[in-house]
Amino acid sequence: MMSNRSLRVGAAGVGATVVLLLAGCSDVGTETAEGTQGQETTSHGDHGDTHDGAHGDTHDGAHNDADATFARDMVPHHEQAIVMSDIILAKQGIDPRVTELATQIKAAQGPEIATMQGWLTQWGVPASSGHEGHDMGEMTDHAAMGMMTEAQLEQLRKAQGVDAARQFLDGMIVHHEGAVTMAQTEVDNGQSEEAVGLAREIIETQQREIGVMRQILGSL
Repeated sequence: MMSNRSLRVGAAGVGATVVLLLAGCSDVGTETAEGTQGQETTSHGDHGDTHDGAHGDTHDGAHNDADATFARDMVPHHEQAIVMSDIILAKQGIDPRVTELATQIKAAQGPEIATMQGWLTQWGVPASSGHEGHDMGEMTDHAAMGMMTEAQLEQLRKAQGVDAARQFLDGMIVHHEGAVTMAQTEVDNGQSEEAVGLAREIIETQQREIGVMRQILGSL
């Protein structure tokens, strides 16, 4: 039979073993928690860096040569449309549908000119000079853009009544078709989201106006 002293010694050994095991478990748990917390901190830090980088790339105002060409050439193109509209609005006896259209063109394209001029300034791109005739050396291909020559503008200035309305509509249809072509080139090749967005608006608006002008021409 085991003596009381032996029992006491055995119990003490077991107790010490339990204490050591518990202490070991506690250390492991602490190390695991600290490791996990460190990983979470690193993960949050990495996530923050990624988010900031993506945010910066999205709003960096990037543009390319197509954007610059679109804005540089569309400004004088729009300016000539306003000149044409002013000419027809200064006349008497013009079909009210034509004067209404000319007013709408001025109202839409004036603010667009200001917007594109702002882009050119921001991008450091020099603007084209002049906006009436075909002497605008900075623009690449006036015929393809539908620009009227100075002789055509002078003819429009001298015309009256239905003849003036027809000249305006004929000239503006070709002018709008040129703008749509320019805008489609920007949609296909541009990088600036704002410039591409404006190009899409120009396509939609001016295609609709082309349809209206053709209807008016058919009834004059």
